[in-house]
Amino acid sequence: MKAPSTFGLSNEARNLHWLLTNLVEEVPGILSVAVVSSDGLLLLSSDPGRNAEAVAVAGTGRPTGPRGSSADLATVVSGIGSLTIGAARLMDSGGVKQTMVAMEEGSLFVMSISDGSLLGVHGAPDCDMSVVAYHMALFVGRAGHVLTPELRSELRQSIEDASIGSTQ
Repeated sequence: MKAPSTFGLSNEARNLHWLLTNLVEEVPGILSVAVVSSDGLLLLSSDPGRNAEAVAVAGTGRPTGPRGSSADLATVVSGIGSLTIGAARLMDSGGVKQTMVAMEEGSLFVMSISDGSLLGVHGAPDCDMSVVAYHMALFVGRAGHVLTPELRSELRQSIEDASIGSTQ
């Protein structure tokens, strides 16, 4: 994973980048991670350098993530988050804590962070789901209290600035 540039960001934003980098590097089987705001916007990504790629292939001839793009992962996470929140309301079951989708060639985990923000993880087919879920919970516990509206705005602006910089 290429570490995103944190130059010019606040201490809180740099700490969140550090937490995300550690999550990806320390947990076996995590392919990509996205933090999404309550309105579906990508705030933080494990693979910012790949956002402009259409498809990323890693030796196997298969994409290593949803179209190889964090923006695509963010879209999927936001959609699943909305769907499960709607289902919980219909079933009168309270808030959604975590959603897990097991597929033949991978897994998708979505966990609530705070006030509608979501953490999404795309895992390899052989990842240990309980280990991934445990480390996601640790991330949520550490990140949830600092993910203020101001910090979300700063993170969103840094994503937009990076996108503009990569197209020039």
